[in-house]
Amino acid sequence: MRPDTSPKAAHTGMAPLAANVGPHLPALSALLVVDMQVGMTWPHPATRNNPAAEQVIARLLQTWRENGGPVVHIRHISRTPGSPFWPGQPGVEFQPALAPLATEHVVEKNVPDAFINTGLERWLHARAIPSVVIVGVSTNNSVESTARTAGNLGFKTFVVADATFAFERPDFHGVLRSAEDVHAMALGNLDGEYATVIHAGQVVQAA
Repeated sequence: MRPDTSPKAAHTGMAPLAANVGPHLPALSALLVVDMQVGMTWPHPATRNNPAAEQVIARLLQTWRENGGPVVHIRHISRTPGSPFWPGQPGVEFQPALAPLATEHVVEKNVPDAFINTGLERWLHARAIPSVVIVGVSTNNSVESTARTAGNLGFKTFVVADATFAFERPDFHGVLRSAEDVHAMALGNLDGEYATVIHAGQVVQAA
């Protein structure tokens, strides 16, 4: 990606994070990295999809940092004793490869939706950030609930399909659905209604 040298970019300290990607992705977009915690790397009873999602997230994170873009790291703090995400447990920590820099904002949540009782909406408005790009886990849980609220609050919202993942689970009728099916259904719920679903290649441009 080439940095923007226009007067506007010089004034804001921001370079467009998606120059020439398309007409819909605003230059000033916050990257929301959802629940990329150590506990997510531990053996899980259910199969997941998108095994390369962490690498894609890391690439997007690097892109935002190189362009001086706003980054928000979100982590889940469980209220359930024994949870991998219970305070003080190793699983609650950020994955080292995706850990926040000292200058990046951290949000701690107790429910799937990162906007509930966290001040995230206020933080974004205070910086006049109109758009969010959401990555992380899981697509049908924290990602979907956060994206729904972002869209309902009026933020231009994007979810990166290949930088999110889900786990297989049974549906309401007890039929086991694959991780890819769960992932696809969650994205289908969001796209065109609460958010625009994109792929990382639409954000990361070759220099």
